[in-house]
Amino acid sequence: MQIIDTHTHLYHEAFDNDQKKVIDRAMAVGINHFFIPSIDSSYVDRMYTLEKSFPDQIHLMAGLHPCYVKENYAEELDKVAAQLKSRTFFAIGEIGIDLYWDNTFLNYQKEAFSIQIQWAKQYRLPIVIHCREAFDEIFEILEQHKSSTLSGIFHCFTGSLKQAERAINLNFKLGIGGVVTFKNGKIDQFLHKLPLESIVLETDAPYLSPTPHRGKRNESSYITLILDKIASCYQCSRDELASLTTKNAMEVFKIDNFKIKK
Repeated sequence: MQIIDTHTHLYHEAFDNDQKKVIDRAMAVGINHFFIPSIDSSYVDRMYTLEKSFPDQIHLMAGLHPCYVKENYAEELDKVAAQLKSRTFFAIGEIGIDLYWDNTFLNYQKEAFSIQIQWAKQYRLPIVIHCREAFDEIFEILEQHKSSTLSGIFHCFTGSLKQAERAINLNFKLGIGGVVTFKNGKIDQFLHKLPLESIVLETDAPYLSPTPHRGKRNESSYITLILDKIASCYQCSRDELASLTTKNAMEVFKIDNFKIKK
């Protein structure tokens, strides 16, 4: 099987002691491509180092995570803009709005999200959306920027069936991760009602480990547990699901038969 992890933070400090072993374990189960979302400027050097160590497997995004949008967000966005001018990226992400922890910087988050969407259009890149307790706000901004050229992934999708359908109608795919294996995750109850063409796989490692590893460090090799759960939701084979979700991911990131040009 060929599997793509469309969202994994392999540069995170959680992997400092065994990063290569984690990647080797993932490759052993068929994951040969890892798409790496950005957080803020403090992690950029780590991302570049990871890419240098695994140039054929690691594919980077640029962006400012909404949880890191603070008073200095304009300065952080300037750094993202400079990155986009200096080299190739595969997406702008993860970007969006997060109101779970704090809504103090909501207006800043909205502005940062809008600016980065505009860059996505300019560079013809997909966006990877972080949405937590903020579907209304996210959809409002996406409607403002709606375009045939705007596409991407709703990372770690945890919304309702109606929200899923709305995202798909806006030309987005749904990133399904460990939450689908949780007893209270809910999305497993309606996932089968959505077209398989709208699904991509992700781990969000080191976060959101699937059952039975919930509460522990996540890693990309655990994507097989997510694959198994989704296959059971759709009553299809693991191989069929792996093949189709890989095709979906390649479509999002504009990859042609794993011949990835950087």
